[in-house]
Amino acid sequence: MTLQDLLIVGAQERKHLVATMTWLINNLIGLVQYFARMRISTTTTDLYLGHCEVIGSQKLTLTYPTSPKSKSQVKEPAESPCSSRLTTINKFTFICSTRQKRPPPFCCFGVAPSERPASALHCGMAQNIWAIPLQLTSFNTVVAFLGGFISLFGLVSYLLKENYYLSEALIALLVGVAFGPHAADFIHPKSYAECYKPGVSEAECQQNLDTITLNFSRLVLGVQLVLAGVQLPSKYLQREWKSILLLVGPGMTAMWLATSILVWGLTGRPNFLHALAVGACVTPTDPVLSAVIVKGKFADQNIPKDLQDLITAESGANDGLGYPFLFFALYLIKYVGSGATSGGAGDAMGLWFAFTWGYTIILSIIYGAVVGWIGKELLHWAEQRNYVDRESFLVFAIALALFVLGTCGLIGTDDVLACFIAGNTFTWDDWFRLETKDDSLQPTIDMLLNVTIFLWYGAYLPWTSFDGDALMPTWRLVVLGILVLLLRRLPWIFGMHRWIHQIEEVKQAIFVGFFGPIGVSAIFYLFISLEFIKEHLSDEFGVPRSDVKDLGATIRIVVWFLVVCSVIVHGLSIPLGKLGYLGPITLSRVITQSFSDEPQAVEARRRIPVIGKYLALFRENNVEAGTAGNARPPIVISDPRPLGHSVITNTQSVQLDDQEGTRTPVPRGREIRFYDEM
Repeated sequence: MTLQDLLIVGAQERKHLVATMTWLINNLIGLVQYFARMRISTTTTDLYLGHCEVIGSQKLTLTYPTSPKSKSQVKEPAESPCSSRLTTINKFTFICSTRQKRPPPFCCFGVAPSERPASALHCGMAQNIWAIPLQLTSFNTVVAFLGGFISLFGLVSYLLKENYYLSEALIALLVGVAFGPHAADFIHPKSYAECYKPGVSEAECQQNLDTITLNFSRLVLGVQLVLAGVQLPSKYLQREWKSILLLVGPGMTAMWLATSILVWGLTGRPNFLHALAVGACVTPTDPVLSAVIVKGKFADQNIPKDLQDLITAESGANDGLGYPFLFFALYLIKYVGSGATSGGAGDAMGLWFAFTWGYTIILSIIYGAVVGWIGKELLHWAEQRNYVDRESFLVFAIALALFVLGTCGLIGTDDVLACFIAGNTFTWDDWFRLETKDDSLQPTIDMLLNVTIFLWYGAYLPWTSFDGDALMPTWRLVVLGILVLLLRRLPWIFGMHRWIHQIEEVKQAIFVGFFGPIGVSAIFYLFISLEFIKEHLSDEFGVPRSDVKDLGATIRIVVWFLVVCSVIVHGLSIPLGKLGYLGPITLSRVITQSFSDEPQAVEARRRIPVIGKYLALFRENNVEAGTAGNARPPIVISDPRPLGHSVITNTQSVQLDDQEGTRTPVPRGREIRFYDEM
């Protein structure tokens, strides 16, 4: 082959290479544009539909809203041909189709593919059969994120929970905040509430979000409280009624009044009834967050079993008993408040005793006890006749929780309290608890619900309400959060601990008094309050009475802020307390052992992580530098037994006898060990 032939072949190869690279670049650009369009269709906050009308073959008329929140539309001719596919006018993006059909095709912008109308399915790249069939829908995004987070968290869950004592609620809340709309903008609660559909107003959007959060909280509370009731020993409520009654009677009343006084003093609102309503929402302790101190290694090592049971029983009982405190304030606001138009204190107290105590509390206790007892007997009957398999047996308590939750919701009674009573009655004879004691299904479902609910809370949090709103300045919120965590519960538990036999020491009283977390139950009562304001304190157009126009916003801001404070403070208290107690001791031990020649110190130094290894390496370098040319000779010791069992003296070894507790001199043999081996 001549040189000319080689040049021709090389030119042809370069031509093919250039063509190939051009094809790849064009396809890459098309793919990037496609992703850009998909990004527009799934993340923009201005979600509207417009349409384009073909005029001739080169011009079209675009119809779009005048502003993102406006329902009025304008028509404007566009010079761009319809084949351009992507047209941007006044910040509104239109993806137009070349098909000239009547009626005119929709231009799809700001709408996910699954939400496009049938006449718009041909927009954009959909008519290209080689296009990647991406489905960036809200469901796919949420499922992928939730599964990925739970998987990654599970890989280090034991390390975080058992070694560092970090609660899964705290971690999930922080992750929800980080990936929520106020940070990475990966989770979009408003998309799941259909806030971006045409015709959905801001009020309807907020109502959808509140409904989702309320029902999600009800679900988590119902399952948690049935499981809490199941975990208690046989006939626990009957045997320990005095201690529980002290905590849910005088204890809850003192917590309610103390919190209400703090809210009344710091919010600057003159109406004390409003403060009573706010305080009632955060009075119950949360069973979800309480689990961090009654489960796991920390609880096994530091909290007696009877005290763990008492904390579980209290958090389960007082969740449902928040209704009387809340509706005492709400009924008085309705009939005695400055904007009341009818009735009086007698009507308020009549409703409170008859409806709140009679229908809501007493009926829920009776209903929960009956359902729990019937469920126990039916499961006994089926298990004795070998009718039920193991899987259905294990999941029976969770199914019972769902049944009680749904039926109580249908009749409008206290589903939270009914779930706890049903769970405790279900295991009244301790049979089901002992049968499922070593099973992991219930804790697994418990963990999944906890992680999911706090991820949602983190993404849903109304952060814009905390940034110095005129209704409640930020510094007042911070001071309120500190005082509530210190004074809401601690003084009253400490004062009553002498009459609670499970609390034997002062440090236990301080511990139980401090750990009264505010969480899911507070969010539940928050939305119960907002629902009451909308239905009974507002007119037919949803406008609240003049005296309660700020009550809903005050409850929302204060309760959410206190929940965040409680999750962070109570979630970090145990690891920070451990660090403060063990840190100086550990550091002192590391330094001492790093510069010690004792065999025990050498062995311990090998097991110490980062700091100990660094100090040990630092000391060895100094030894090498200071003794260069004067290396230590081998040390002759006796008896090849481990050094940890002997104490070296001049002439003999004194070995400890573990059984008799005496010191017996043992003759020693000879052994040579080098300095770096000791």
